[in-house]
Amino acid sequence: MPLLVDPALSKGTLHTLGQPRLAADGLVLRPWRVSDAVAVRTAFEDPDIQRWHVRRLDSLDEAQEWTGQWKQRWDDESAASWAVVDEGDEPLGQVGLRNISLAEGSASLSYWVTPSARGRATAARAVDTLTAWAFGVIGFNRLDIHHSTANTASCRVAERTGYRYEGTLRQAIKHADGWHDWHLHGRLRSDT
Repeated sequence: MPLLVDPALSKGTLHTLGQPRLAADGLVLRPWRVSDAVAVRTAFEDPDIQRWHVRRLDSLDEAQEWTGQWKQRWDDESAASWAVVDEGDEPLGQVGLRNISLAEGSASLSYWVTPSARGRATAARAVDTLTAWAFGVIGFNRLDIHHSTANTASCRVAERTGYRYEGTLRQAIKHADGWHDWHLHGRLRSDT
């Protein structure tokens, strides 16, 4: 069945580009490596990261699987994730695009940071860097951030990076402690 409108971004937009290394504001966003598995497993042992995610990593093998999945997801143009690293190339966190829709020119951002990287605007700087690239280079029309209404740190990141609060989705995600309402924040390319 033919579409009545052209896709916002053509199939292959990400795949043919290859996942870039992005640098800005004292951070580097780079593709994950299997060798990052130890750092990822350690990060996922943090109670705050566990609280806001719907999965955990119980072994180094699972962490290697997690770091290894991103190449295929980039190639499929379904999701992307970058390690947020410091000058020593040590992972401080992750920032990524989820629910990518090239037809709609949209994606959702995700992020987390390790305990040692908190309090230094690491997440906000990573979100700013990824947002600038997604709008400026790729040409996404809309990006959004959603988080549990109880996750005030994530809300501060969304607000600090220009993602406007657009509403609350009731019982939108189930965490280990039950159903959570989600805040929805959005940003348009024309907002920049």
